[in-house]
Amino acid sequence: MLSVSPEALDYWARAAQALRTAESLVDDDPDASSSRAYYAAFYAVSALFALEQVSHAKHTAVERAVHRDLVKPGKWPAALGAAFSWLVNLRYTADYGGSEHVKKEDAELAVERARMILDAVRGSFPEP
Repeated sequence: MLSVSPEALDYWARAAQALRTAESLVDDDPDASSSRAYYAAFYAVSALFALEQVSHAKHTAVERAVHRDLVKPGKWPAALGAAFSWLVNLRYTADYGGSEHVKKEDAELAVERARMILDAVRGSFPEP
């Protein structure tokens, strides 16, 4: 059986919780929902890299690694890399947008894209 580090398991648990939170906030707080959707994807990708004992100190490094280490070598389709980058950009609006806010439709799309990323990572983890 695959041995999974505590760090990878913690990231994976955080990803799942962030996705549940994002889903629950779509209607009432699209900004917060979008931010949590990004974090769901971020934690899922961080969990995937932690399986290989790879960590990144910055969010920008994780985004670069998604494209360099997952999309470019063909481990992930380009659409997943694009979804991750879209979530990064939406999170900037959600968290730092000032008077600009995330629309409910974009929050729904953020949850959908985060779910796609978690689904892509899920196969790397043993079932609880």
